[in-house]
Amino acid sequence: MVTPILKKLENDLIRIYQERLDLKGAIFSRIEHSEAMVAKVYKIIDLKGEPFILKICSRQSDYDHEVYFLNYFSGVLPVPRIKKLVPPELEIGLEGAILMEHFPGALLSDADLTPVLAHELGGLLAQIHLHCTPGYGDLTQVQALSRDPKIHFTLKFEEGLKECQAHLSKKILDQCARYYEAQVDLFELVDGPCIIHRDFRPANILVFDGKVQGLIDWSAGRGGFAQEDFCALENGEWALNLSTKHSFLEGYASFRKVPAYEEMMPLLSLNRAIALLGFTVREETWRRLHHRVYQMCRQFIEQFFIKTK
Repeated sequence: MVTPILKKLENDLIRIYQERLDLKGAIFSRIEHSEAMVAKVYKIIDLKGEPFILKICSRQSDYDHEVYFLNYFSGVLPVPRIKKLVPPELEIGLEGAILMEHFPGALLSDADLTPVLAHELGGLLAQIHLHCTPGYGDLTQVQALSRDPKIHFTLKFEEGLKECQAHLSKKILDQCARYYEAQVDLFELVDGPCIIHRDFRPANILVFDGKVQGLIDWSAGRGGFAQEDFCALENGEWALNLSTKHSFLEGYASFRKVPAYEEMMPLLSLNRAIALLGFTVREETWRRLHHRVYQMCRQFIEQFFIKTK
């Protein structure tokens, strides 16, 4: 629930963004998105009636990643063009904001997913992975890159387990750690380093008239291995049947070879669940705002070792 105090704070910040973006008099409408995790997003109509999207990032790293990848893929892939930026000013509580192009259409729904569209989306994912990177890790801080895929993955896996300590039993935490150690050899199979989106799913894909209009939310993008981007595909976040899944993979294969991801999927799925659970705990949103995500991830982790016996 938005209290009057929070509403006033939001309105005060919007006025600052209006001034910084030269959008006085423009109409700001908050886009409520059930799948949204961090950023605040607004649709803006300026005085000429032209629409834009404003994404406000609560974390510096999210702002940096979004700006980096939107610029990198501008004119190459269907990503929104940046119109203007408001860099974060933490000393006054101003979060980084990106004013970007508005695409027609809506987020991809189950009813939209035809074999033809699935083929196009598979090709889009492959085109992302065609872009090689110097190493694995955060491309906005090249000095942090490593040629060893295990280094960044291990750091994030251990960071997630630490964040989950008060919410998972010691038995489960120990099982997670031992499972990871037993799966280390799988990193010899990775397809990378390449750019990965890390959240390639319907909630981040805009479609109109049966065609892809845009791929949004690049805040989690980095240098990684292609298998990671198949997590959402295999974990039920896509309404795929045999026909549409075949079309998706066929579309991918029309640009590059489909990576051998099946053997790595249990480890990648566990890692994704731990990271999401840890995020809701770190941000203190697990009780309300992201309670559904919290419960889903916790249940997945707690049942994981029963299913993999």
